[in-house]
Amino acid sequence: MSDTIESALHENRHFPPPADFVANARLKPEEAEALYRKAEEDHEGFWSDLAREKITWHKEFSVGLDDSRAPHYAWFTDGRMNVSYNCIDRHLDQRGDKPAIIFEGENGDTRTYTYRDLYNEVGKLANGLRASGVKKGDRVVIYMPMIAEAVIAMQACARIGAIHSVVFGGFSADALRDRIDNSGAEVVITADGGTRGGRVVSLKKTTDKALEISSGTVRNVIVCKRAGNEVNMTEGRDVWWQDLVADQPADSEPEWVESEHPLFLLYTSGSTGKPKGIQHASAGYLLNTIVTNEWVFDLHDDDVFWCTADVGWVTGHSYVAYGPLAIGATQVVYEGVPTVPDGGRWWKMCQAHGVTVFYTAPTAIRALMKLGDEFPGQYDLSKLRLLGTVGEPINPEAWMWYYRTIGGERCPIVDTWWQTETGAHMIAPLPAVTTLTPGSCTRPLPGIVADVVNEEGESLGPDQGGFLVIKKPWPSMLRTVWQDDNRYRSTYWPKFGGKYYLAGDSARRDPDGNFWIMGRIDDVLNVSGHRLGTMEIESALVAHEAVAEAAVVGRPHDVKGEAIVAFVILKDERPTGTAAEEMVKALRDWVSEHIGPIAKPDDIRFADGLPKTRSGKIMRRLLRSIAKGEEITSDTSTLENEAVVTQLQGKA
Repeated sequence: MSDTIESALHENRHFPPPADFVANARLKPEEAEALYRKAEEDHEGFWSDLAREKITWHKEFSVGLDDSRAPHYAWFTDGRMNVSYNCIDRHLDQRGDKPAIIFEGENGDTRTYTYRDLYNEVGKLANGLRASGVKKGDRVVIYMPMIAEAVIAMQACARIGAIHSVVFGGFSADALRDRIDNSGAEVVITADGGTRGGRVVSLKKTTDKALEISSGTVRNVIVCKRAGNEVNMTEGRDVWWQDLVADQPADSEPEWVESEHPLFLLYTSGSTGKPKGIQHASAGYLLNTIVTNEWVFDLHDDDVFWCTADVGWVTGHSYVAYGPLAIGATQVVYEGVPTVPDGGRWWKMCQAHGVTVFYTAPTAIRALMKLGDEFPGQYDLSKLRLLGTVGEPINPEAWMWYYRTIGGERCPIVDTWWQTETGAHMIAPLPAVTTLTPGSCTRPLPGIVADVVNEEGESLGPDQGGFLVIKKPWPSMLRTVWQDDNRYRSTYWPKFGGKYYLAGDSARRDPDGNFWIMGRIDDVLNVSGHRLGTMEIESALVAHEAVAEAAVVGRPHDVKGEAIVAFVILKDERPTGTAAEEMVKALRDWVSEHIGPIAKPDDIRFADGLPKTRSGKIMRRLLRSIAKGEEITSDTSTLENEAVVTQLQGKA
C-alpha cells in the first residue's frame, strides 16, 4: 500500500475555508449550492446557460447537448465562435493595457505583454500562417520552450481555425516524429533552442532530425529566435518567426468556427506503445477552462496567477494558454526549472511578480520540501492567497509543508483531479466552500457526476475502492482519439455498457464523501505528473540491438510519485559488474533519445527470463512486488520458470 493511500485511511486533519477568504470569494457557499442544485435538476440546461453567459458567440447555439451518437457527445453544435477572440479581443476595451503575460526566462530576462500586445503578436503570426498557406483544419505542431511565444503560437492557430498539437520540448526526435506523422502536420513551429536547467536545449536540431525520419507531410518550419544557438536553416522550408511576422499587420480577422471544430490534439501515453491523439473541441473545452479558473482558482481581476506547467502538457493548455486569458487574468510564464540558480527561484519570482495564486505539481513540492524551509524563508510570500496542486495525488506530508511553509496557514489548497482527456478540473475543492483534508481532491465540481463503482457498475460505499467513472457528459470531454475511433471507444467506454466514462483511475470515498485517488487501473505510469505508457518504454528498450525482451512497471517514489523499473532480457548473456553498469547507462540513454529524459528507467535489472505463465503471459503483479522489494507470498507455481523470480530479486 502506498504511503498516500495508507495516510488517507487515517487522515483526520480538516481545514475549513478561512472566514476572510469566504467573505471575498468569487463563488460564495450559497451560490455554489445553487449551482449544484441546478446541475442536478437540469444537466443540459445548466451547461447551456453557462455557455451563453461565459462565451462570446458569433452565432449563438440552440442545441445544448447532442447525445444521439453516444459516446460521441457534442455540445452547442450549431453555435459559431472563436477561442482566440474569447481570450484576447473581448478584453481590449476594458483590459487592453492590463498585463496578460509576465514572462521570465531562466537567465533572468523579463517581458510583460498586455492584452493589446498579445492581440498584436497573435494577429501578426496568424497573418503569417495564413500567408504561408495554413487554413482552417490544417494541423500545426508546436515544439517550443516554455516562452510567451509558445502561447502566442497556440492562440494564432486558434485564431485561424488551424488545429495545433503541442509537443513537450523535452521529447526526442522519434517522439516528435510520431506526433507529426500521426497528426499529418504541414507546419512545425519551433525555436532555435531554450534554456532549461542551465543549459541550452537545441530544439531546431531535434526538429531537423525528426523531419529526416518523418513521412514527409511538413512543408514549412517556423523558427523563433530565443537561445541564440547556431542552427541549420533549410532553404525553401525554414523561415525565422521574426522574418515571417515583420511585415504583417496586427489585425487578423478571427475564423468563426463551429463549436465542435477541433481546437487541438494532445498526445498522451496509453497502455499500448502508440501515443493517443486526444482531440478537444473549441467551445466546450473553453467553457470548462473558464468556469474552473473562476470557481477553483477564485481568480479576481487584480490577481497574479502562476501555473508552473509547460504548455506541452494539458495543464499548460487549460491553465496557461486558454483559461486564464479567457477570463482576462494576469499570469506568470517561466521558461526554466525551479532550482536555477538555487531552490529559491520560484519563491523569489512569487515575491518579485506579486503572485497571489500558485499552481504546481506534488513532484515539485516534494523536491523543494527536501531542500528545507531556508529558501522560501528568504522571500516575502505574503501576497499568496490560494495554492493548488495538479498531476497526481499529493501525500499529506507534502500537503502540510505546502500549507504551512508556503501558504503561511492562511491559503486554501485546491488539490485538483482531472486528465488530458477531461480538459479541465473534475474533482476539486471550491475554496470558499470545501473543508479540506490533506491528500484528498474532495468533491466533484458542479455539473460533474463522478462515482466509484464495482465491476458491475454499482456504486460503492465509503472506503471501498473501485473504478472512478463519470456518469454524465460534460462540455470539455475529449471527442475522440485522432484517426482511431475504435481506440476511443475501447479505452474510455469499454465497460458498463458504454454508459460511463472510465477514467482509468481507481478511487474510494471516505465517510465524508471526499474522493481519494488510489492509482491507475492500467499500465500507465505517473512520473512527476506525466503519464507514460509502460508499453511505450518497453518498445523503446526492445528497439535496442542488444535487448531481446523487456517489461516495465512502476514503484512508489517519494518525489516523482512513481519510479520506472525495467526488467530486461538481453540477447547475449546476462552482464555483471562493470559491464552491467555500462549496459544500464546505454539503455537509459537510449530511452532518453527515443522518448525523452522523463522516460529514463530509474532501475534496470537484467535476468535470463521474465516471470511468465505457461501460456506466455507476463505476471506483472510479481514484477511490481519485486520492484517494491516486497516478499513474494503469492502462488508462483503457474510460472514457466520459478527461478527467474529469485534472479530478478537479486538473490541469484
